[in-house]
Amino acid sequence: MSEPRMLRRPPLLVLLAVVILLECALLAAATVYLVVELLTARADSLTSAVAILVLTALAAVWLGAMGVHTLLGRSWIRGGAVVWQVLQIAIAIGSFQGGYFSRADIGWWLILPAVLVLVLLFTPSVIAATRRT
Repeated sequence: MSEPRMLRRPPLLVLLAVVILLECALLAAATVYLVVELLTARADSLTSAVAILVLTALAAVWLGAMGVHTLLGRSWIRGGAVVWQVLQIAIAIGSFQGGYFSRADIGWWLILPAVLVLVLLFTPSVIAATRRT
């Protein structure tokens, strides 16, 4: 009887999945923080607070799905990952340009993993591993 064949994943694909899953974990932590803030602090606009909470939770779930399916070599993750990273870069640029409320540290923490993911997405080994067969 033959043993099941182990899937060989390129190291850059695994690194891509790890970075995406780390982004997911940070968004999940942000979701928990927003829930605590919603329950303990008085929001200026309850509707806006709930909307931001729901969007953050949905983004965390979406990134979790993309991270898992990256390890499975699904081709659809490339488009979803590019869209998320472009949105993350846009938020990072806003963090640099915020005037009185600018936070360059947050901008760098957002832009560096986004650029890393974009570079990894277009490496030949990742493209080959996520190619639709």
